[in-house]
Amino acid sequence: MLAITVDTESGRRHSRVTAEALAGLVRRIGGEDDKFLVAQRIPDLPDVFIQVWHEAGGPYTLEYRDGAADRHFRAMLDAAEPVITAMTGWARATTGWHAGPDWQRLDFEVPAPVPPLDLSEEDRTLLETRIREVILGGYATRAELAELAEDYLVSGDFRPVSPEQARQLADRLWLERVAEQAAWDEEGEETDPERLSRAFAALESAGLTARENFTCCRSCGQAEIGGAGSPDARGFVYFHSQSTDAAALGHGLTLMYGGFDGSEETTASVGRETVAALERCGLSVEWDGDPGQAITVTPLNWRKRLEG
Repeated sequence: MLAITVDTESGRRHSRVTAEALAGLVRRIGGEDDKFLVAQRIPDLPDVFIQVWHEAGGPYTLEYRDGAADRHFRAMLDAAEPVITAMTGWARATTGWHAGPDWQRLDFEVPAPVPPLDLSEEDRTLLETRIREVILGGYATRAELAELAEDYLVSGDFRPVSPEQARQLADRLWLERVAEQAAWDEEGEETDPERLSRAFAALESAGLTARENFTCCRSCGQAEIGGAGSPDARGFVYFHSQSTDAAALGHGLTLMYGGFDGSEETTASVGRETVAALERCGLSVEWDGDPGQAITVTPLNWRKRLEG
């Protein structure tokens, strides 16, 4: 798998694709509403990406940015294969990956300096604390964090954080977490959130709708889970973003589950299936078998790797 995410014009995101899947995405573009791809590293880093634009019958416009606006390059290519070679090399961080295409540096206007935030100490603490909580949860993108930073202190017409200030703040706190994450990567061990994802993938394959960080709360989750997966799903298991926040703060993770037929028997069966999958993946579970009670995964060391 390549440690990248690939976003398409249609809005679909492909995460940790294989080299073959990336090649297929490049060969596919060119049609209506499907003319470009943007690839970012995992974890996403500010001003680091590679992208390609192609219209049927025309050349491929390949660009990459290497950390700043003055490190942005473009090459025009006549076929998909050299684009695939370059993008795959970039994804693997292969030495000399950019050799071959005739790269031209693009000139962009240097952005104006971002003014410092004019916040009280209380507001600054509230804002940074909330952004760090969401970063610890591990599911937000950099763009979502910037939106949160811009909107969190809004009150009526009072908007104390500009979009530029929001992006700068979100990126600073994001990069702090990326630096922490580097130590886990050196350890090379599977984290508890990765065990959880593995269990959820197994439950999905077994015919349940299994969703992580799904909706904001239980009420919304119960209302929307029926349309979130296959119409043939027997039941569901999920946790919402409030549960994510609690898990990230060390309070364990609460799972909602049930059967789509509404019966206690099916709900209890889904509960037992969920517990078994979690335990097979090395997680500890608290549940007394009562279909009216939530399942709690605890203790957890919530080290969720960022993607973005």
